[in-house]
Amino acid sequence: MRASRLMLKIALCGALATVLVAALAGRRDRWTTEERETLRSLSLASLGPLPDDPSNKFANQAGAAALGEKLFSDTRLSGNGKVSCATCHLPQKDFQDGTPLAHGVGTTNRRTMPVAGTAYGAWFFWDGRTDSQWSQALGPLESAVEHGGTRTQYAHTIAAHYRAEYEQVFGVLPELKGLPAQAGPVADTAWRAAWTRIPAARQGDISRVYANIGKAIAAFERRIGYAPTRFDRYVDAELAGRAHDSTSSLSDDEVAGLKLFIGKANCVNCHNGARLTDDHFHNTGVTASSLVSAVDSGRAVGVRQALSAEFACTSTYSDAKPDDCAELRFATTEGEELVRA
Repeated sequence: MRASRLMLKIALCGALATVLVAALAGRRDRWTTEERETLRSLSLASLGPLPDDPSNKFANQAGAAALGEKLFSDTRLSGNGKVSCATCHLPQKDFQDGTPLAHGVGTTNRRTMPVAGTAYGAWFFWDGRTDSQWSQALGPLESAVEHGGTRTQYAHTIAAHYRAEYEQVFGVLPELKGLPAQAGPVADTAWRAAWTRIPAARQGDISRVYANIGKAIAAFERRIGYAPTRFDRYVDAELAGRAHDSTSSLSDDEVAGLKLFIGKANCVNCHNGARLTDDHFHNTGVTASSLVSAVDSGRAVGVRQALSAEFACTSTYSDAKPDDCAELRFATTEGEELVRA
Protein backbone atom coordinates (compact mmCIF):
# COMPACT_ATOMS: atom_id res chain seq x y z
CA MET A 1 0.00 0.00 0.00
CA ARG A 2 2.78 2.38 0.96
CA ALA A 3 4.65 1.52 -2.23
CA SER A 4 1.59 2.20 -4.36
CA ARG A 5 1.04 5.54 -2.62
CA LEU A 6 4.69 6.44 -3.14
CA MET A 7 4.45 5.57 -6.81
CA LEU A 8 1.29 7.64 -7.04
CA LYS A 9 3.04 10.64 -5.47
CA ILE A 10 5.97 10.26 -7.85
CA ALA A 11 3.62 10.05 -10.80
CA LEU A 12 1.68 13.10 -9.65
CA CYS A 13 4.87 15.11 -9.09
CA GLY A 14 6.14 14.13 -12.51
CA ALA A 15 2.88 15.12 -14.14
CA LEU A 16 2.86 18.42 -12.26
CA ALA A 17 6.43 19.15 -13.30
CA THR A 18 5.54 18.44 -16.91
CA VAL A 19 2.58 20.81 -16.71
CA LEU A 20 4.70 23.55 -15.10
CA VAL A 21 7.45 23.24 -17.70
CA ALA A 22 4.87 23.38 -20.46
CA ALA A 23 3.21 26.38 -18.84
CA LEU A 24 6.51 28.21 -18.47
CA ALA A 25 7.43 27.49 -22.06
CA GLY A 26 4.05 28.70 -23.20
CA ARG A 27 4.26 31.82 -21.05
CA ARG A 28 7.72 32.64 -22.32
CA ASP A 29 6.81 32.66 -25.98
CA ARG A 30 3.12 33.47 -25.92
CA TRP A 31 2.74 36.81 -27.66
CA THR A 32 -0.47 38.50 -28.72
CA THR A 33 -0.89 39.66 -32.29
CA GLU A 34 -0.28 43.24 -31.18
CA GLU A 35 2.86 42.27 -29.27
CA ARG A 36 4.19 40.35 -32.25
CA GLU A 37 3.78 43.41 -34.45
CA THR A 38 5.60 45.52 -31.88
CA LEU A 39 8.43 42.98 -31.76
CA ARG A 40 8.57 43.01 -35.54
CA SER A 41 8.95 46.80 -35.51
CA LEU A 42 11.89 46.56 -33.07
CA SER A 43 13.81 43.96 -35.05
CA LEU A 44 16.65 44.88 -37.39
CA ALA A 45 14.71 43.13 -40.12
CA SER A 46 12.37 46.14 -40.15
CA LEU A 47 15.20 48.62 -40.73
CA GLY A 48 14.78 50.28 -44.10
CA PRO A 49 17.44 51.15 -46.68
CA LEU A 50 19.99 53.85 -45.95
CA PRO A 51 18.46 57.30 -46.35
CA ASP A 52 20.03 59.71 -48.79
CA ASP A 53 22.07 62.62 -47.49
CA PRO A 54 21.36 65.50 -49.88
CA SER A 55 24.01 67.61 -48.14
CA ASN A 56 26.74 65.14 -49.24
CA LYS A 57 26.60 64.25 -52.92
CA PHE A 58 29.63 61.99 -52.46
CA ALA A 59 27.99 59.88 -49.74
CA ASN A 60 27.40 56.84 -51.95
CA GLN A 61 30.59 56.99 -53.99
CA ALA A 62 32.92 54.05 -53.47
CA GLY A 63 36.00 56.23 -54.00
CA ALA A 64 34.90 58.64 -51.29
CA ALA A 65 34.24 55.75 -48.88
CA ALA A 66 37.65 54.19 -49.61
CA LEU A 67 39.37 57.50 -48.92
CA GLY A 68 37.26 58.04 -45.82
CA GLU A 69 38.19 54.64 -44.44
CA LYS A 70 41.88 55.54 -44.68
CA LEU A 71 41.35 58.96 -43.12
CA PHE A 72 39.34 57.36 -40.31
CA SER A 73 42.44 55.51 -39.11
CA ASP A 74 45.12 58.11 -39.94
CA THR A 75 46.80 59.53 -36.84
CA ARG A 76 48.33 62.29 -38.96
CA LEU A 77 44.92 63.95 -38.69
CA SER A 78 45.67 65.14 -35.16
CA GLY A 79 47.78 67.73 -33.44
CA ASN A 80 50.12 65.23 -31.77
CA GLY A 81 50.19 62.61 -34.54
CA LYS A 82 48.78 59.96 -32.19
CA VAL A 83 44.99 60.26 -32.48
CA SER A 84 42.66 59.07 -35.22
CA CYS A 85 38.91 58.56 -35.39
CA ALA A 86 39.61 54.88 -34.72
CA THR A 87 41.34 55.77 -31.44
CA CYS A 88 37.92 56.15 -29.80
CA HIS A 89 35.72 54.44 -32.40
CA LEU A 90 37.34 51.02 -32.25
CA PRO A 91 36.21 48.61 -35.00
CA GLN A 92 36.70 45.65 -32.66
CA LYS A 93 34.32 47.28 -30.14
CA ASP A 94 31.54 48.16 -32.57
CA PHE A 95 33.16 51.54 -33.25
CA GLN A 96 33.08 52.85 -29.70
CA ASP A 97 35.48 52.39 -26.78
CA GLY A 98 33.31 51.53 -23.78
CA THR A 99 34.94 54.09 -21.49
CA PRO A 100 32.99 56.65 -19.40
CA LEU A 101 34.69 59.61 -21.13
CA ALA A 102 36.43 59.80 -24.50
CA HIS A 103 40.21 60.26 -24.52
CA GLY A 104 41.97 61.91 -27.45
CA VAL A 105 44.64 64.59 -27.14
CA GLY A 106 42.86 65.32 -23.86
CA THR A 107 39.72 64.09 -22.10
CA THR A 108 36.23 65.12 -23.18
CA ASN A 109 33.19 65.63 -20.95
CA ARG A 110 31.13 62.89 -22.64
CA ARG A 111 31.54 59.27 -23.63
CA THR A 112 32.33 58.21 -27.18
CA MET A 113 29.25 57.97 -29.37
CA PRO A 114 28.63 54.80 -31.38
CA VAL A 115 29.11 55.11 -35.15
CA ALA A 116 27.13 52.10 -36.39
CA GLY A 117 23.82 53.04 -37.94
CA THR A 118 24.25 56.78 -37.46
CA ALA A 119 23.41 57.38 -41.13
CA TYR A 120 19.77 56.85 -40.12
CA GLY A 121 19.83 59.74 -37.65
CA ALA A 122 18.94 63.39 -38.14
CA TRP A 123 21.15 64.88 -35.42
CA PHE A 124 24.71 64.09 -34.35
CA PHE A 125 26.74 64.34 -31.13
CA TRP A 126 24.93 63.67 -27.87
CA ASP A 127 23.40 67.16 -27.98
CA GLY A 128 22.62 67.14 -31.70
CA ARG A 129 24.80 70.13 -32.48
CA THR A 130 25.34 69.06 -36.09
CA ASP A 131 22.86 67.83 -38.66
CA SER A 132 24.91 65.48 -40.86
CA GLN A 133 27.50 62.74 -40.55
CA TRP A 134 30.06 64.76 -42.47
CA SER A 135 29.69 67.89 -40.36
CA GLN A 136 29.91 65.75 -37.22
CA ALA A 137 33.16 64.21 -38.43
CA LEU A 138 34.73 67.68 -38.63
CA GLY A 139 34.06 68.69 -35.04
CA PRO A 140 36.54 66.36 -33.31
CA LEU A 141 39.31 67.19 -35.80
CA GLU A 142 39.49 70.79 -34.55
CA SER A 143 38.57 70.07 -30.92
CA ALA A 144 41.43 70.87 -28.56
CA VAL A 145 40.71 67.76 -26.46
CA GLU A 146 39.99 65.32 -29.29
CA HIS A 147 42.25 65.56 -32.38
CA GLY A 148 43.62 69.03 -31.67
CA GLY A 149 44.66 69.92 -35.23
CA THR A 150 43.91 72.73 -37.68
CA ARG A 151 42.45 73.16 -41.14
CA THR A 152 45.68 74.08 -42.87
CA GLN A 153 47.39 71.08 -41.26
CA TYR A 154 44.72 68.76 -42.63
CA ALA A 155 44.78 70.34 -46.08
CA HIS A 156 48.57 69.90 -46.20
CA THR A 157 48.15 66.26 -45.08
CA ILE A 158 45.73 65.58 -47.93
CA ALA A 159 48.08 67.21 -50.44
CA ALA A 160 51.09 65.24 -49.20
CA HIS A 161 49.53 61.81 -48.74
CA TYR A 162 46.14 61.57 -50.49
CA ARG A 163 46.26 63.96 -53.45
CA ALA A 164 45.42 61.42 -56.17
CA GLU A 165 42.59 59.80 -54.21
CA TYR A 166 41.18 63.16 -53.16
CA GLU A 167 41.27 64.63 -56.66
CA GLN A 168 39.66 61.53 -58.16
CA VAL A 169 36.61 62.17 -55.98
CA PHE A 170 36.51 65.91 -55.31
CA GLY A 171 38.48 67.47 -58.14
CA VAL A 172 41.71 69.44 -58.15
CA LEU A 173 43.11 70.54 -54.80
CA PRO A 174 43.55 74.29 -54.41
CA GLU A 175 47.03 75.76 -54.28
CA LEU A 176 48.37 75.49 -50.74
CA LYS A 177 51.78 77.07 -51.28
CA GLY A 178 52.55 79.76 -48.74
CA LEU A 179 49.91 78.66 -46.27
CA PRO A 180 51.04 78.18 -42.66
CA ALA A 181 51.47 74.66 -41.37
CA GLN A 182 49.01 75.38 -38.56
CA ALA A 183 46.10 77.78 -38.88
CA GLY A 184 42.39 77.55 -38.26
CA PRO A 185 39.38 79.40 -36.85
CA VAL A 186 38.96 76.89 -34.01
CA ALA A 187 42.36 76.69 -32.39
CA ASP A 188 44.66 78.35 -29.90
CA THR A 189 45.34 82.08 -30.09
CA ALA A 190 48.40 81.85 -32.35
CA TRP A 191 46.72 79.50 -34.84
CA ARG A 192 43.58 81.65 -34.95
CA ALA A 193 45.71 84.72 -35.56
CA ALA A 194 47.46 82.91 -38.41
CA TRP A 195 44.06 82.06 -39.88
CA THR A 196 42.90 85.68 -39.86
CA ARG A 197 45.94 86.65 -41.95
CA ILE A 198 44.90 84.28 -44.75
CA PRO A 199 42.81 86.03 -47.45
CA ALA A 200 39.09 85.19 -47.28
CA ALA A 201 39.08 83.46 -50.68
CA ARG A 202 41.88 81.12 -49.63
CA GLN A 203 40.17 80.49 -46.30
CA GLY A 204 37.16 79.34 -48.30
CA ASP A 205 39.31 77.00 -50.39
CA ILE A 206 40.84 75.44 -47.28
CA SER A 207 37.46 75.08 -45.61
CA ARG A 208 36.14 73.37 -48.75
CA VAL A 209 38.95 70.81 -48.51
CA TYR A 210 38.16 70.43 -44.83
CA ALA A 211 34.47 69.87 -45.58
CA ASN A 212 35.40 67.25 -48.17
CA ILE A 213 37.47 65.41 -45.56
CA GLY A 214 34.29 65.15 -43.50
CA LYS A 215 32.28 64.01 -46.51
CA ALA A 216 34.77 61.25 -47.28
CA ILE A 217 34.75 60.03 -43.68
CA ALA A 218 30.94 60.11 -43.70
CA ALA A 219 30.85 58.07 -46.92
CA PHE A 220 32.79 55.39 -45.04
CA GLU A 221 30.85 55.69 -41.78
CA ARG A 222 27.43 55.39 -43.43
CA ARG A 223 28.42 51.88 -44.52
CA ILE A 224 28.94 50.80 -40.90
CA GLY A 225 25.74 49.00 -40.02
CA TYR A 226 24.32 47.11 -37.07
CA ALA A 227 25.11 43.46 -36.40
CA PRO A 228 22.06 41.35 -35.46
CA THR A 229 21.80 40.64 -31.74
CA ARG A 230 20.32 37.69 -29.90
CA PHE A 231 17.14 39.75 -29.57
CA ASP A 232 16.89 40.17 -33.34
CA ARG A 233 17.42 36.46 -33.87
CA TYR A 234 14.82 35.69 -31.20
CA VAL A 235 12.22 37.88 -32.89
CA ASP A 236 13.01 36.46 -36.32
CA ALA A 237 12.56 32.91 -35.00
CA GLU A 238 9.35 33.79 -33.17
CA LEU A 239 7.77 35.43 -36.19
CA ALA A 240 8.84 32.58 -38.46
CA GLY A 241 7.62 29.93 -36.01
CA ARG A 242 11.07 28.36 -35.77
CA ALA A 243 12.48 26.63 -32.70
CA HIS A 244 15.06 28.64 -30.78
CA ASP A 245 18.70 27.63 -30.52
CA SER A 246 21.57 28.99 -28.43
CA THR A 247 21.90 32.04 -30.69
CA SER A 248 18.26 33.06 -30.54
CA SER A 249 16.83 31.96 -27.20
CA LEU A 250 15.97 34.32 -24.36
CA SER A 251 15.77 33.32 -20.72
CA ASP A 252 12.49 33.48 -18.82
CA ASP A 253 13.67 36.65 -17.09
CA GLU A 254 14.64 38.20 -20.41
CA VAL A 255 11.27 37.39 -21.94
CA ALA A 256 9.55 38.83 -18.86
CA GLY A 257 11.64 41.97 -19.23
CA LEU A 258 10.81 42.19 -22.92
CA LYS A 259 7.11 41.94 -22.12
CA LEU A 260 7.52 44.84 -19.70
CA PHE A 261 9.59 46.78 -22.22
CA ILE A 262 6.86 46.71 -24.87
CA GLY A 263 3.96 46.65 -22.42
CA LYS A 264 3.37 47.92 -18.91
CA ALA A 265 6.70 49.77 -18.55
CA ASN A 266 6.10 51.47 -21.92
CA CYS A 267 9.81 51.76 -22.70
CA VAL A 268 8.87 51.71 -26.39
CA ASN A 269 7.37 55.16 -25.99
CA CYS A 270 10.92 56.47 -26.53
CA HIS A 271 12.89 53.35 -27.48
CA ASN A 272 11.05 52.36 -30.62
CA GLY A 273 11.79 51.26 -34.16
CA ALA A 274 14.60 49.02 -35.33
CA ARG A 275 17.18 51.41 -33.83
CA LEU A 276 15.36 51.56 -30.47
CA THR A 277 15.26 55.35 -30.51
CA ASP A 278 12.78 58.10 -31.34
CA ASP A 279 15.67 60.41 -32.33
CA HIS A 280 14.49 63.04 -29.85
CA PHE A 281 16.24 64.55 -26.85
CA HIS A 282 14.97 63.82 -23.34
CA ASN A 283 15.95 65.06 -19.89
CA THR A 284 15.52 61.85 -17.93
CA GLY A 285 16.43 63.42 -14.60
CA VAL A 286 19.65 61.47 -14.21
CA THR A 287 22.13 63.36 -12.03
CA ALA A 288 25.32 64.70 -13.57
CA SER A 289 28.35 62.44 -13.50
CA SER A 290 30.94 63.06 -10.82
CA LEU A 291 33.57 62.61 -13.55
CA VAL A 292 32.55 65.90 -15.17
CA SER A 293 32.87 69.26 -13.45
CA ALA A 294 31.48 71.47 -16.23
CA VAL A 295 27.75 72.18 -16.46
CA ASP A 296 26.27 70.37 -19.46
CA SER A 297 23.12 72.01 -20.81
CA GLY A 298 22.67 69.37 -23.51
CA ARG A 299 20.19 70.01 -26.30
CA ALA A 300 19.38 73.53 -25.08
CA VAL A 301 22.81 74.66 -26.30
CA GLY A 302 23.23 72.00 -28.98
CA VAL A 303 20.25 73.12 -31.05
CA ARG A 304 21.52 76.71 -31.15
CA GLN A 305 24.92 75.45 -32.26
CA ALA A 306 23.30 73.35 -34.99
CA LEU A 307 21.37 76.33 -36.36
CA SER A 308 24.48 78.49 -36.59
CA ALA A 309 26.98 75.78 -37.57
CA GLU A 310 29.50 76.65 -40.25
CA PHE A 311 28.96 73.30 -41.98
CA ALA A 312 25.19 72.98 -41.54
CA CYS A 313 22.84 71.63 -44.19
CA THR A 314 22.07 75.21 -45.25
CA SER A 315 25.73 76.26 -45.52
CA THR A 316 27.73 77.01 -48.64
CA TYR A 317 29.64 73.75 -48.11
CA SER A 318 26.47 71.66 -48.22
CA ASP A 319 25.21 70.08 -51.44
CA ALA A 320 21.59 70.32 -50.31
CA LYS A 321 18.83 72.62 -51.46
CA PRO A 322 17.12 74.73 -48.78
CA ASP A 323 14.03 72.54 -48.92
CA ASP A 324 16.20 69.51 -48.08
CA CYS A 325 17.02 70.96 -44.65
CA ALA A 326 13.67 70.48 -42.93
CA GLU A 327 15.23 69.27 -39.65
CA LEU A 328 16.98 72.62 -39.24
CA ARG A 329 14.00 74.65 -40.39
CA PHE A 330 11.59 73.05 -37.96
CA ALA A 331 13.87 72.27 -35.02
CA THR A 332 12.48 72.95 -31.55
CA THR A 333 14.68 75.69 -30.13
CA GLU A 334 13.06 76.68 -26.85
CA GLY A 335 11.64 75.02 -23.77
CA GLU A 336 12.80 73.80 -20.39
CA GLU A 337 12.62 70.23 -21.68
CA LEU A 338 15.75 70.92 -23.76
CA VAL A 339 17.93 71.71 -20.73
CA ARG A 340 20.24 68.76 -20.02
CA ALA A 341 18.38 66.69 -22.63
